Amino acid sequence: MLSTISAAAGSPPPELHTVRDYVRWGASAFARAGLVYGHGTDNALDEAFHLVLWALKLPADLPTVYLEAALTAEEKSRVYALLRERIDSRRPAAYLIGEIQFCGLPFTVDERVLIPRSPIGEMIGQGFQPWLTVEPQRILDLCAGSGCIGIACAQAFPEAEVDLGELSEGALEVCEINILRHHCGGQVRAIKSDLFAAFKGRRYELIVSNPPYVPEIEVDNLGPEFQHEPRMALAAGIDGMDIVERILNEAAEHLSEGGLLVCEIGGSQEEFNARFPDIPVAWPEFERGGDGVFVIGKADLEDWLQGN
Repeated sequence: MLSTISAAAGSPPPELHTVRDYVRWGASAFARAGLVYGHGTDNALDEAFHLVLWALKLPADLPTVYLEAALTAEEKSRVYALLRERIDSRRPAAYLIGEIQFCGLPFTVDERVLIPRSPIGEMIGQGFQPWLTVEPQRILDLCAGSGCIGIACAQAFPEAEVDLGELSEGALEVCEINILRHHCGGQVRAIKSDLFAAFKGRRYELIVSNPPYVPEIEVDNLGPEFQHEPRMALAAGIDGMDIVERILNEAAEHLSEGGLLVCEIGGSQEEFNARFPDIPVAWPEFERGGDGVFVIGKADLEDWLQGN
C-alpha cells in the first residue's frame, strides 16, 4: 500500500518511480484532499498530469511510452513538492506554476489576476464569426485582467490596435508583463480605467469583456481555490449584474458603426435575464465547452437603450 499523505509529508513515497506513478499518486491524493478544479482542468487526473509534466519540463502531448520512464531522485523531490503544495495551499495550478495557456498562447498569471478560462477564446479562434461583420481596426478588452483576451485578439487581428482597460493596478502590471512576453507593445497598450472612463471619444469595432459577474453570496461560497483569485474580478453586487449593466449602458457610444459587444456572464444567465428581460442578445454555442457569453451589435444595443 502506498504511503498516506500525512506519512509522506517530507519525502516522496518510496514506492513511486515512474511518471505514471506520480500522476496516479497525485490524482488519488487530490481526490482524497477534496480539491476543487475549474482553472484549466476539471478533474484530479488531468490536474495531476498537468503538474507532473510541468515539473519535469515535458510537453503536454508526451508519447505514452514515456509515462514508464523512471525519475531521478531530484526529479522525484521536485514533482512531489509541487503536488504537495497543490494539496496544502489549495492554490490553483496556474498560480503554482505562474502561467496558463489561452488560445494556444502562454500567459503569465498570479494572484493579481483571474486565471484565464473564458470560452471567448474559441470565438477569437474563429475571428468572432459570424457575429463580427466588419474588420476591426480598434479592439477594446474591458476588465482585461491578465490581458489574455486582448493579446489573443491582437494575434488574430494583426492590423488592429488593441486597448486593455483595467482598474486594478496589480492586474495592469500583469498586463504589461504579458505585453512584453508576446512582443506586442507596438499594437497593444494597457490603460488604467474604471470601465470606459479613460476611453472618452474612443470608438471600437469590437469590445470584448469578461467582467465580474458573480453574485456576492456565491463568491463567498466558492471553494478554497477560488478564494485565491482577486475578489474584485469575480463579485459584482447582489445579483452579479452591476458591472454588466454599466457596460450595457455605456458600450454603444464606444462602438463604431457595425461594431460588436461580446461579454461573458458565465453561469449568471438567470440573473442576466431577470435584470434585462427584453435585451436582444444572441448566445453563441461552444464546441469546446462553456457558455454564458452574449453578443449584441451597436444598432440593437442603441434600440434597446432607447426603449428602456
